[in-house]
Amino acid sequence: MGLRLQTLADVSKWHVDPSARFHSATHEEIAAGATTDIYFLKTLEVLRNLGLDEKPVVAEIFARTDGILAGVAECRHLLAGCGVEVWSLPEGASFNAREVVMRIEGPYGRFGPYETALLGSLASASGWATAARQVKEAAGDKPVFCFGARHVHPAVAPVMERAAMVGGADGAACILGAKLLGREPVGTMPHALFLIVGDSVEAALAYDRFMPPGAPRTVLVDTFKDEAEESLRVALALGERLQGVRLDTPGERGGVTPGLVAEVRARLDQAGFQHVRIFVSGGLTPERIRALAQVGADAFGVGSYISAAPPIDMTMDIKEVDGRPVAKRGRIPGRTPAPRLERLL
Repeated sequence: MGLRLQTLADVSKWHVDPSARFHSATHEEIAAGATTDIYFLKTLEVLRNLGLDEKPVVAEIFARTDGILAGVAECRHLLAGCGVEVWSLPEGASFNAREVVMRIEGPYGRFGPYETALLGSLASASGWATAARQVKEAAGDKPVFCFGARHVHPAVAPVMERAAMVGGADGAACILGAKLLGREPVGTMPHALFLIVGDSVEAALAYDRFMPPGAPRTVLVDTFKDEAEESLRVALALGERLQGVRLDTPGERGGVTPGLVAEVRARLDQAGFQHVRIFVSGGLTPERIRALAQVGADAFGVGSYISAAPPIDMTMDIKEVDGRPVAKRGRIPGRTPAPRLERLL
């Protein structure tokens, strides 16, 4: 896959009509180098005129903080066909601050202008994967699902939810995000269904009637009445077909508390519905997940904690030029020992 934008003249001639498109980059624009910082093309212009654009180099990417690596597959896709060799930690691997997570070897002009896209892909995806690992560790053996697509731009929503699953989330609601990892999207039902139907039991019965047999019957119970009361009403209506109730109480009413979960669990058990699981969502953090899991929550839908995770700052350094160890001030020249890297390309 070669660069299409090769010169500053290419950039000047390239026009975009912002009124006729989404503002996100297309796959073709990313591959063409249109998302790079302009100074990389300025660098390529100078090197080409000096006859140095094919000079072989070794570049290393490292992270500023610890985390879980994601975004490797997109980097591989971006660099495939560029005529470079690439080594990387595998997706889902943990890494330490300043550990080399990827190494690229080849003529600088073949991959240099992709630095912005490479770093951005790894930084964002690794931030999301790291947050997902944190909530999964808090939940222990209880499932965690990523519900964060609504908090980010739709162009990156599938990237985020895929990264969350790489980090340890058991599933994702975003259709494309789940499909990118060969999985089926997961989800329950929105409050809109209940508000339009007008009653929790009627909505639950309609959902049970029209959804495929394999679709889980997990019903929201916080739309109209007390959550414990609605849980019992829905459980009596669906009986053994009800697999779970979902608590998503808004912050205006105090959110989902340990006391609420404990009460719903106790009332369901007392009425003979021990099989009904309690699914919790809404502003969850690792700390809240631990507290809710202890009192009976069985599964968790996590959105903003994952989607709002900060990117993990990634840096690319040139460490060899034409076989000679080099580095900018403050860094050690030459290849950094990185025994965990695996051949990617």
